[in-house]
Amino acid sequence: MPQSNWKVGLPLALTTAFMWALLPIAMKGLLGDISAATVTWYRFSGAALLAGAYYGWTRQLHLDQLFTRRLLPLTVFAVLGLLGNYIAYATGLSYITAGAVQVLIQVAPLLLLIASVIWLGESFSPRQWLGVAMVATGLPLFFNQRLQELVSGANREYLLGVGFILVAATTWAVYGFFQKKIVTSTRPQSLLVLIYLAGTLCFLPMAEPASVVNLGTLGWVLLAFLTANTLIAYGAFARAMAAWEASRVSATLALVPLMTLALSALIGRAWPDYIEVEPLNWISWIGAMAVVAGSLLAAIGRRR
Repeated sequence: MPQSNWKVGLPLALTTAFMWALLPIAMKGLLGDISAATVTWYRFSGAALLAGAYYGWTRQLHLDQLFTRRLLPLTVFAVLGLLGNYIAYATGLSYITAGAVQVLIQVAPLLLLIASVIWLGESFSPRQWLGVAMVATGLPLFFNQRLQELVSGANREYLLGVGFILVAATTWAVYGFFQKKIVTSTRPQSLLVLIYLAGTLCFLPMAEPASVVNLGTLGWVLLAFLTANTLIAYGAFARAMAAWEASRVSATLALVPLMTLALSALIGRAWPDYIEVEPLNWISWIGAMAVVAGSLLAAIGRRR
């Protein structure tokens, strides 16, 4: 296990949290003009070009280490996990609001923690089980105004979006689990650049790169931000996971949905035509806070 250094891990985890909080808000502004696959392809290709050039120039890439007999199976699962996360996340965001996406995606760090308990031998305390119960209770509270249409299937598009985000959460947990094992043997940027290259190739057949010519100034700004977001968020996340315990990183990332809900409310009030804001009553806010608190409890375990 790498030495724990919260002075490095905490700022990096907070950077990841802030970038992920802004991610669905920025992406939502693009999905009305270009497809989810196109947005995802540009995120991967831009990140592959910039990160590959930088790390290659500074000679920090060691891609050959990822293809050794011991690391190759882990690398394959990590790559497939993050590729699945990206496309499922973008597709789900096409059907539901940014705030709903970020509350649902909180299942991801919880799944990562459970996987660490099962396969890495980490202990699971009563406090952590309480956290799991709070997440399970908080989700239906958050969606209390949509429960009837979700259960009845009256709003099939919204239900489809929920399904895609749950897939995104599961595939992200797969990536996080295998990435944590890989970075103990090689530099995290090597895995990230390999994933960016794989995503560029895999999503090209589904993308429509020429469709961006119709974007306005705001669209180009959002596309540039999403590319930068990919580099900054996952670069910070990989380094945080290498410097700090997975449970502490997960606890910090639990703040993301509240940050997204607050930013969505502010942006929705200032620019009502930009994004749809999730309808929230006091029960929804209690549910959101229960999800966040449950994620924190599950992540921090027995320690404060």
